[in-house]
Amino acid sequence: MNQGLPPAAAPVDLNGPGHYLHWGVIQLSVANLVVIGVMVLIFVLALVLRFPKGGDRK
Repeated sequence: MNQGLPPAAAPVDLNGPGHYLHWGVIQLSVANLVVIGVMVLIFVLALVLRFPKGGDRK
């Protein structure tokens, strides 16, 4: 039995129907659009941010 912290409430209501966006024949859920946006942001950050430079290697 878990007698620790009470379960945290979800930040959004997960019991209702999902919200969808429609562009012609493309139908995309808002949740998937958020995930795609975060993945694109991480990809752009990986391209822009520099790797830490170690000593002078040749």
